[in-house]
Amino acid sequence: IWPDLPECFQLSVLSWVQCIYLWAVSPIYIFCLKKNKKGYIMMSLLNRFKTAFGFLLWIVCWIDLFYTLHEGNQPPIYYVTPLVLGMTMLLATFLIQFERLRGVQSSGVLFIFWLLCLLCATVPFRSKILQASSQGEVTDKLRFTTFYFYFSMVVCEFILCCFNEKPPLFSNVNPCPEATAGFLSRITFWWFTSMAVKGYKMPLEAKDLWSLNKRDSSKVMVPRLLNEWEKEEAKANSPEEVEVLLSSKKVAHQPSFLRALVKAFGPYFLIGSGYKLLQDIITFVNPQLLKMLILFIKAKDVPNWWGYTLACLMFFTALLQTLILHHQFQYCFVTGMNVRTAVIGAIYRKALVITNAAKRSSTVGEIVNLMSVDAQRFMDLTTFLNMLWSAPLQIMLALYFLWQILGPSVLAGVAVMIMLIPFNAFIAMKTRAYQVEQMQHKDARIKLMNEILNGIKVLKLYAWESSFKEKVLAIRQKELIVLRKTAYLGALSTMAWTSAPFLVALTTFAVYVTVDEKNILDAETAFVSISLFNILRFPLNMLPQVISSLVQASVSLKRVQNFLSHDELDPDSVNRKFAVTVVNGKFTWGKDDAPVLHNINVMVPQGSLLAVVGHVGCGKSSLISALLGDMEKVEGEVSVRGSVAYVPQQAWIQNATLRDNILFGNLYNEQKYNSVLEACALTPDLQVLPGGDMTEIGEKGINLSGGQRQRVSLARALYSDADVYLLDDPLSAVDAHVSKHIFDNLIGPEGALKGKTRILVTHGISFLPQVDNIMVMVDGRVSEMGSYQDLLKQNGAFAEFLRNYALEDIMEEDEANDELFPDDALSNHTDMVDSEPMINEAKRSFIRQMSIMSSDGENPRSRSVRRHGCSQRKHSESQDKKKPREMEKLIQAETAETGQVKGKVYLEYVKAVGPLLSVVICFLYGCQSAASIGTNIWLSEWTNDAVTNRTAENVQMRVGVYAALGFAQGILIMIASFTLAMGNIGAAKKLHFNLLTNKFHTPQSFFDTTPIGRIINRFSKDIYVIDEALPSTVLMFLGTFFVSLSTILVIVSSTPIFAVVIVPLAVIYVFVQRFYVATSRQLKRLESVSRSPIYSHFSETITGCSVIRAYGRHSAFVLMSDIKVDENQKSYYPGIVSNRWLGVRIEFIGNCIVLFAGLFAVTGKDSLSPGLVGLSVSYALQVTMSLNWMVRMTSELENNIVAVERVKEYSETKTEAPWEVEDKKPPPEWPMQGNVEFNDYSVRYREGLDLVLKDITLRVKGGEKIGIVGRTGAGKSSMTLCLFRLLEAAGGEITIDNVKISEIGLHDLRSKLTIIPQEPVLFSGTLRMNLDPFEKYSDEEVWKALEHSHLHKFVSNQAAKLDLECSEGGENLSVGQRQLVCLARALLRKTRILILDEATAAIDLETDDLIQSTIRTQFEDCTVFTIAHRLNTIMDYTRVLVLDKGRIAEFDTPTNLISKRGIFYGMAKDAGLAQ
Repeated sequence: IWPDLPECFQLSVLSWVQCIYLWAVSPIYIFCLKKNKKGYIMMSLLNRFKTAFGFLLWIVCWIDLFYTLHEGNQPPIYYVTPLVLGMTMLLATFLIQFERLRGVQSSGVLFIFWLLCLLCATVPFRSKILQASSQGEVTDKLRFTTFYFYFSMVVCEFILCCFNEKPPLFSNVNPCPEATAGFLSRITFWWFTSMAVKGYKMPLEAKDLWSLNKRDSSKVMVPRLLNEWEKEEAKANSPEEVEVLLSSKKVAHQPSFLRALVKAFGPYFLIGSGYKLLQDIITFVNPQLLKMLILFIKAKDVPNWWGYTLACLMFFTALLQTLILHHQFQYCFVTGMNVRTAVIGAIYRKALVITNAAKRSSTVGEIVNLMSVDAQRFMDLTTFLNMLWSAPLQIMLALYFLWQILGPSVLAGVAVMIMLIPFNAFIAMKTRAYQVEQMQHKDARIKLMNEILNGIKVLKLYAWESSFKEKVLAIRQKELIVLRKTAYLGALSTMAWTSAPFLVALTTFAVYVTVDEKNILDAETAFVSISLFNILRFPLNMLPQVISSLVQASVSLKRVQNFLSHDELDPDSVNRKFAVTVVNGKFTWGKDDAPVLHNINVMVPQGSLLAVVGHVGCGKSSLISALLGDMEKVEGEVSVRGSVAYVPQQAWIQNATLRDNILFGNLYNEQKYNSVLEACALTPDLQVLPGGDMTEIGEKGINLSGGQRQRVSLARALYSDADVYLLDDPLSAVDAHVSKHIFDNLIGPEGALKGKTRILVTHGISFLPQVDNIMVMVDGRVSEMGSYQDLLKQNGAFAEFLRNYALEDIMEEDEANDELFPDDALSNHTDMVDSEPMINEAKRSFIRQMSIMSSDGENPRSRSVRRHGCSQRKHSESQDKKKPREMEKLIQAETAETGQVKGKVYLEYVKAVGPLLSVVICFLYGCQSAASIGTNIWLSEWTNDAVTNRTAENVQMRVGVYAALGFAQGILIMIASFTLAMGNIGAAKKLHFNLLTNKFHTPQSFFDTTPIGRIINRFSKDIYVIDEALPSTVLMFLGTFFVSLSTILVIVSSTPIFAVVIVPLAVIYVFVQRFYVATSRQLKRLESVSRSPIYSHFSETITGCSVIRAYGRHSAFVLMSDIKVDENQKSYYPGIVSNRWLGVRIEFIGNCIVLFAGLFAVTGKDSLSPGLVGLSVSYALQVTMSLNWMVRMTSELENNIVAVERVKEYSETKTEAPWEVEDKKPPPEWPMQGNVEFNDYSVRYREGLDLVLKDITLRVKGGEKIGIVGRTGAGKSSMTLCLFRLLEAAGGEITIDNVKISEIGLHDLRSKLTIIPQEPVLFSGTLRMNLDPFEKYSDEEVWKALEHSHLHKFVSNQAAKLDLECSEGGENLSVGQRQLVCLARALLRKTRILILDEATAAIDLETDDLIQSTIRTQFEDCTVFTIAHRLNTIMDYTRVLVLDKGRIAEFDTPTNLISKRGIFYGMAKDAGLAQ
């Protein structure tokens, strides 16, 4: 029977607890409410009831008071208590109303107050009844009545307090229920349940997500950080006067980004720290309760109620700890999320305004990394940050309690722990070093893969795959070696981590028992110490982690700080006074670089058209940049008046619809829009694009041809209707007649822009007579300026320039053809890549300043594909197909897996690890658990010696066996984790190898229809997961699974009745787990899907920042970025909460286990030894951790195993024909003559598309030179692809020197043909490697080839000669030089058959001449096929093949064809080559 408390105690302490609480909290609370106004809540029924009950309670208390006054001569406590209680009830009633006015829907302060009232009132409730029943009547009738009235009121208030008020007025769409959740719902995260249930029923989608809380949005967070940062910058830029005087050198004082972060986010974070402090203190209550429980079991004469109370108290402290801990986490994670939002926002805003020099110092990839990696690191650190002070605190408290139990012997255990710290630290250091190395290998591998996939077509054409495959595998091998080392270390650290608590216990107990005879190891000593050691284990292991995480974050901090401190472009470098003028301008790209433009003096009269001409690299584009204010102005003055429109040399296209690209944020006006399309010759293109002007354009405009991109860029400029137009060579990428149309309708004196100020950089000479002024630039200076006529008269550099090219250019005087613009109007083929998900992170190092500002803008794929027959689309849509065309998406959307992962995938992984090995691993884990249980059971036996007083004799034996079992466990766990790691690495190696091999054997059509980013993702993200994330997840999963299992076993074996509770708990557990896994998996997916747009938008912005600035769209882009970040945080936030939700639920189950273990121990106390009780309860106290981790790991495992599935999917795609067919190998000297025959040959691009070539039959004798001409889409490029078998025949065959090419291996065929492709593709590596990757030729041969290809001079001037490093995509060579490198490749291979796919216009005329002359001399005896764009190159060929719609239209000598007056004659006439 429970004891009764004295009345005085009831009246004083029990009545005052809640009063003191409320009076203490309310001033702070009222202050907080004053600050925070959420709108008010209408008076509701609920509110009226609460207020009424509050008044009634006040009246009840005062009735008591007046009754006492009326009675007189009562002790003072009878006056004070009702008075105080009454006042408190009034305060509570006031708070109820005040909260309503401040829009608080549910109050934690009052909830706790009513709960305290209720708890304190239960004692008198019971004792009053007891008194009445013992005395048989009620003595103090009034007080008896008022008390029960009071009690029922408090119960009502408490119940009402659990309900929510209606939300305040003014709320947003799909708001997060957190804001309106009640106090109870909030502390248990119950409000999240609706999402969990929804996610379980069906996969969540973006529309199910709650909108972001306003305080977490970019709109609030970014300015908060930027304000603090600006203050810091201001402080740094105004150093103290004294300092300046003292130090002659100016000390650059860097503004501190850390301080800005702390000021912006510190206060909110501190709330979390407060929770952490509470939680740390409560942690130590349970070991004390355990001690009392064991003593209770020992003492036989203590009443049972005490035991039950202890068990319940243990449960409550554990519960409280759970709730507090998760709230602390919530605060930390939300801070982390806010920091990320703010940092990304700050970086984005900065990236738009940094100078070019600053931009060159870090590549796009690096800046994107600041956003993705470094911002992420801050986020990770905030979650750990509290451990910095909390870990030492926990360690000190634990040591204090241990000292009390064990005395000085503790020091032995602590010594072991301290010895383990350097061991762990050493392992952590090594692991970090290995990780860095691993990252380097990984980056190198991804960079190489990226290039390989970008140039896969070239690799196939040259048959170079095997050389590159070797390169990748070599890097991969290094990667695996590092992984293996990491695995050795991992096994060691796992061993240290599992054996640490055991070693500590062993040394402590051994020392404790041997130091003094009187020291007896009994149950409470042993198990309380062990539970304290377990508490110690966490902070000790966390400290090194926190520190390493701090180090990482400090590196990130520096990087972000440096980036944010970069120089910004001076917004006033270009003033707005006059029309376009430059006076004495001297400009450079970076403060320290040599000037690029010297004494420039230009004045462009308003409304005139100035043409700027000059050789490649003479500073034409730089001049435009200077006018835009993108260059550093060293001296002089620039002014540009009015708004500016800018067309860069490399068109910058956003990943948006075509219409959005043209409108660029302006309002849509149909009439104006159509006239713009007309002027830019875009109307015919729209008919071909699958969705008209609503077609989604891929990243970097990948599904438009170069000409289309340039015209879209022009259309954007025209639509913006600016005052000044800066056009940087917009006509080079389009065909001659299109450029004529554009010049006449847009730029020229009669064009749409007449009357605007225009500056046109151009290579085309034909337009020069029509411009107002011409400016000739030589080496960064203006050499002459004036009208066409003036300059011809002066007979200077310009006249010379004209004389060289007049001849070439006559043919360009091509009249604009009125049917569809041929060469690049139709170029959108169904094939085109729709949108490339992930921009290749490390895409480009900021480029040569000159003529190509970002030439990898054209993916080598884009042209090759778009050349293909687009006409067949057009024609096939004959009468039968005139139904409206639905948007055809060529790229199938990447399938985001939903739902549960199939068991099959796990099996696949087990297969890759090796089935036998998998069984062995599980067996080892089982043994290790057995050893661990053995150790603890032995310990409990040992403590039972104390009861029977047999301690002295078997100390030696007890310690010995204990040690043996423990060490066995350590060694077993080491072997197990090591075996596991080996298995995982084996699997990773196998999976990567299969993926790589398959990708090299995949036919070209796969690469045309799959965005590169998607394939790269398999090689980077998914392989990374298989390499690193998956093994550690499996390790943790097995570990936690066996720990949880052994806990259950131990508790059941000590108190068998516990088995009854397991079933319901397990059911709840599985339920929660399924709900959580389903929801969190989908949230993770949504989060990663919404993450890539942030980065791709960012890298797009960086590439186009000069365009964005020129058009003044700065703030619009900032807003777009913010919206994308918020979109991402919208799915991240529920992700955090889902973990808290899970944590609270699972730990509740763990706490129930503690409760039941305690209760059953109390019920069975007579039959149980104290040792067993200690064992089972201390196990139960540990179980919450492992249960929690087990669910996390299950879900991690499910998330990570998907990678295996994705890699499998891409390593099983259809492959092309074998590279070598042994029994059909052609003779090594084949082809001798170079005769090529086509017999009834037809081909199509992919299954289900129309034929591109139809029934072609022709014979070519060795040594003939054949020109191939035809409109775009006539199938010219397809001819070459067929010879190389990039396209397999749909009918008929091709034979070369009597060998059917379809029968031999692909490499045997491709290595005997040579192609000079249209787009020069270079790989990063030495020049030598680019010419001869297999090292087949001697250096002399290579030099000879360079000499013939006119690169000799350039290469021999380089310091590195043949080892000149080419950067990615050959960025450090000009386009012309790259073309010559391709020529050198062809010269080196020197096969009997050469295919020349003539480059359109990327080349300046000089380079073109060089290539033509070299081919005529070096390849006289070879068979040459030339796909010609300029007819004058093929007028002296033996025969010309004219293709039309995939059939042979004409095939004869050029002279015969001209006399026939057919298609060819028409083309020649257009080009001015025939009369």
